[in-house]
Amino acid sequence: MSDQSAVNNLSSEHLLTLYEITRTMNSSLDFDDVLNRAMDSVMQVTKAERGVLMIADSTTGQLQIRVARNVSGETLANEDAYSTTVVNQVVETRTSLLTNNAMFDNRYVPGQSIIMRGLRAILCAPMLVKDRLVGVVYVDTSMRSGNFSEADRNLLSAVAGQAGIAIENARLYAVAVEKGRIERELQMGREMQRALMPQEMPVLEGYELAAIWRAAREMAGDFYDAFHLGEDRLGVVIADVSDKGAAAALFMAVSRSFIRSYAHAGLSPVDTLRATNDLILDDADSGMFVTAYHSIFDRNGICYNVNAGHNPPLYYQHAKRKASFMPRGGRAIGWFADNPVKEVILELSPGDTLVYYTDGVTEAEDEESRFYSDARLIRAVMACAGESAAGVRDYIVRDVEQFCGNVPLFDDLTLLVVKYTG
Repeated sequence: MSDQSAVNNLSSEHLLTLYEITRTMNSSLDFDDVLNRAMDSVMQVTKAERGVLMIADSTTGQLQIRVARNVSGETLANEDAYSTTVVNQVVETRTSLLTNNAMFDNRYVPGQSIIMRGLRAILCAPMLVKDRLVGVVYVDTSMRSGNFSEADRNLLSAVAGQAGIAIENARLYAVAVEKGRIERELQMGREMQRALMPQEMPVLEGYELAAIWRAAREMAGDFYDAFHLGEDRLGVVIADVSDKGAAAALFMAVSRSFIRSYAHAGLSPVDTLRATNDLILDDADSGMFVTAYHSIFDRNGICYNVNAGHNPPLYYQHAKRKASFMPRGGRAIGWFADNPVKEVILELSPGDTLVYYTDGVTEAEDEESRFYSDARLIRAVMACAGESAAGVRDYIVRDVEQFCGNVPLFDDLTLLVVKYTG
C-alpha cells in the first residue's frame, strides 16, 4: 500500500492524529531527535509493547537499528529486538505487513524471536522516499488483548511515509551542517597555510623578489619561502609535497619549519636539506615525500643552489640573452637516507633572473589536455626578461591562464622569481 493510499483510507480521527504526529516529527531537524519522535509517535498510535526503528545505510543499504525500546522506555538488545523474518519480507516487498497471529501465520515461517517471545501481533512498514528505502518501522506485542487493526496499519503506513520524509530531511540537514563545518575548517587551514608564506618579501640590495601561490584545492602541498640570513644574505625555498589536501598541507608545514630552522641555524643549503631529509625519515611513516629547491644569495651576486628532486629553476642570463634550466639533482626529501644532494654555485650578473616553479606551472593543461611545457616557459621568460621580478611573475601567470583557457587548475601553482639587479 502506498503512503497516499494509506492516507486516503484514514478516518477523520486518524487524519487528525497523523497531522499531530507529522507536526511533532517535523518540528526538529536534529537527526536523533527526529528518530526518537518518530518512534514515540508510532508506539503511541498503535499501543504496542515494543518498537524498533531502523535506518538504511546510504552506501550499503543495510538496515541499522537506531531506536529500539519497550513501552516503558527501556532500550532493547539489538539481537532480539525484532522479528528479522517479518522485517526482511517488508524490505523485499516494500509493503507494510500486519499479523495478529504471528506464530501461525502461513505467509512466513516464524523465526526464533517470534516463538521465544510468544509474539501475538506484529506490524511493520517501510519508510520510503521516492521509492527509495530510507528505513523500517516495526512494532509488536505479546499481550492477549493486543491486536493491531487495519486502521492501525493504514495509520502506520502513513506515519512511516511522513517519518521517512522527516528523517531524510534531518539527514540532509546533518550532512549540510557537517559539510559546512568541514568547509570552514578547510578554509581556516588554507588561511593558516597562506599565513606561513612570506607576508612581505625580504629586501636585500641588488635583488628583486616576487612570488605567487595558488592552491588547486582548499589546501595545498606546494610552498615557497624567502627569508633573511643575517644582513648580507637571503634564502629562498620552493617545494612540492607528493600528495594533495589536508595531509599534504600538514607535511608541507613540517617540512617548511625544518628547512627554515636549519637555514637560520647557519647550515649550508646542502646540510639543510640533508638534515631535513634525515629528520623526516626518522619521524614520518606516511609514505609522503617533498621535492625542494633551496638557494642562498649574497650581496655580491653569488648564489648557492641545492636541488632535492625538484623541478630545476629556469636561469636567464641577461648578457647572453639565454635561458636554460639548472641541473637536476638529489632525491626527494623523506624518500631515502643519505640524500645525494650537491651544491651548484652561480655568479650572477646584473639582469640575471632565476624562475623557481612547481609542476603546476609546466604541467598545467589546456582544453585538449596538452601541457604548458618547459619549452613554453622558456619562451615566456625570454619574452619578459627585461621586466622587473614582479613583471616576470605576472607575465608567466597570464601566459599560463591564457594557455589553460577555461580549464581549472589540476595541480597547485607556485612561482618564485629572483632577479639580480647588481
